[in-house]
Amino acid sequence: MSDSPPPSGRPYYGALFAVVVWGASFIATKIALHEVQTMTVVWLRFGIGFLVLAIAVPLRREFFIPKAADLRSFALLGLLGITIHQWLQVGGLETSLASTTAWIITAIPLVTAIVARIVLDDPLHRNHILGILVGALGVLLVVSRGDWHRLADGAFGAPGDLLVGLSTITWSLFSVYSRKALHRHRAAPMTLYVMGSGWLFTSVLWLMKDGPADLAKLSTEGWIAIGFLGVLCSGLAYIYWYDALKALPVAQVSSLLYVEPIVTMFVAAALLNEPVTIAALLGGGVIMVGVKIATWKR
Repeated sequence: MSDSPPPSGRPYYGALFAVVVWGASFIATKIALHEVQTMTVVWLRFGIGFLVLAIAVPLRREFFIPKAADLRSFALLGLLGITIHQWLQVGGLETSLASTTAWIITAIPLVTAIVARIVLDDPLHRNHILGILVGALGVLLVVSRGDWHRLADGAFGAPGDLLVGLSTITWSLFSVYSRKALHRHRAAPMTLYVMGSGWLFTSVLWLMKDGPADLAKLSTEGWIAIGFLGVLCSGLAYIYWYDALKALPVAQVSSLLYVEPIVTMFVAAALLNEPVTIAALLGGGVIMVGVKIATWKR
């Protein structure tokens, strides 16, 4: 009798790999930010990620030359999902805890439901509304560190928490607008063009910020963090994730995202000495419950 995994094993483990490295990406980003500015981290990460995809897509025989209209669409998606989104998220990590960022990101399905209602006129059912309210409560608990008096005084945690919160909106918009394009194109080559466009837009901002001078500031540890972000998080993880989405039910793959903030919390505690607080665990649990309620199907 064979001990080999069932046919669904390989894409499932690939998706799990993606979630684990994405969870660790917040820590790698914090390490890199100790040495260089936000745009340098984004520019290097997605430049490396683009190179990985540029090699992988032709090897997988998925390369295609898009029409002009598609190319414009990919460019706008790159501007939104790479340049703007990553500027908000990486900039937020300058002052936000890595673990707090990961818990806030977990609320993206709730934000996406609201964005889809506004942009696509998708219906919001009672379970969506209840899930959004429960998830919002969890986010407030995470960013307040359990200190509700700070929220009553108008304080939204660290300044970076607000930027990370805004990044959930940009990613939700990116996801909604990507939906139609994914019906017409394979995910990996589309991601290649979207990432390449976003990297080009980022290059303009990077040059304006005197980014080339940053490169000499990176230590060996900094380059390892950048390499991890580029090769694993922005290159291989995207390929494995989309392969899993093609082979397995979306609900089964998406459920793995619950692992991401847990990975972040414990890796951040080990490498960055970030505290594992009861408020963060409780708030994260409440967010997960909210997402589960909102995505529950009869």
